[in-house]
Amino acid sequence: MAALTTVPAAPAPAATAKAARRSRPRYWRGTVLAIAGLYFVTPLLSSFVFTVHVPNQGLTFEAYSGILSADGFTESLFLSLSLAAATIALALLLVVPALVAVRLGPPRLRAVVEIVCMLPLVVPPIALVTGIATVLRWGPDHFSRTPLYQTFLAVQNESFPVVLVLAYTVLALPFVHRSLDAGLRAVDVPTLVEAARNCGASRLQVIVSVILPNLRSSLAGASFLTLALVLGEYTVASLLGFRPFAVWIVTVSGAEARMSVAVSLLSLLITWALLLVLSRAGTGSSASATAIPAGPATVTPAADATSGTGPASAAPTPVPGKE
Repeated sequence: MAALTTVPAAPAPAATAKAARRSRPRYWRGTVLAIAGLYFVTPLLSSFVFTVHVPNQGLTFEAYSGILSADGFTESLFLSLSLAAATIALALLLVVPALVAVRLGPPRLRAVVEIVCMLPLVVPPIALVTGIATVLRWGPDHFSRTPLYQTFLAVQNESFPVVLVLAYTVLALPFVHRSLDAGLRAVDVPTLVEAARNCGASRLQVIVSVILPNLRSSLAGASFLTLALVLGEYTVASLLGFRPFAVWIVTVSGAEARMSVAVSLLSLLITWALLLVLSRAGTGSSASATAIPAGPATVTPAADATSGTGPASAAPTPVPGKE
């Protein structure tokens, strides 16, 4: 009998064309990236040159060396970071249980929660701060003889204005909702909650120990968006008469233009650094939190007998007298 020879099949035309396209250098990608890089880097470089180059004096770094000693820099930056931390905590405390509840409840409630959270995008910040200022002026006049009078004064404390936390929480609701909703869409919340409840976990334990570890990246994204909003918000704080970091930068720009630009660049670097920290916090230990350790496979005797591969399917032991 003649030996059979196998002739390799010719590659399909589509596969050949696809491989040819992969081998071609795609210069347009580098061109697009270069244009995008110039678009973002050129203003930053121009701002940096403005801060370090003084006509008839040459290069000088006085704009950067005088930042830490500038009047109000430390206080305004610490105030903005404190407001950002409180806003992040309050926004997550409101949105996470609400989104988990609508995932477990009727589907029609999702649209209601989404509309409520998206309303700050429709209402301008100037209208929001006008309403807040009207309430703050109206309250002390009508509640001067009640305990609420002290409440109106406490929320306007200049060392830590709680009213700004409430206003920033409202402004951050759309971003927090979008980020957390995208994370919850990738998680089977009803199954996780039912499994945790069957194991005896309370509702608080379900959220803290089961839901939140699966939302690390979404929580980090929501926290960063809220932080960027608080650090850059000017309208609400300025009209209410407070002086966080953004308002301080505008105030300094009237007397020290170069220092204000230098502080703006510094705030941008601080925001990027905090973004890296939050991104690592959101993705650094997510794999270890969700991974299930693989151990040695154990097979029960019943399964061995059924599959015919275990000890139960081995040759029977000979009985004396019955060989």
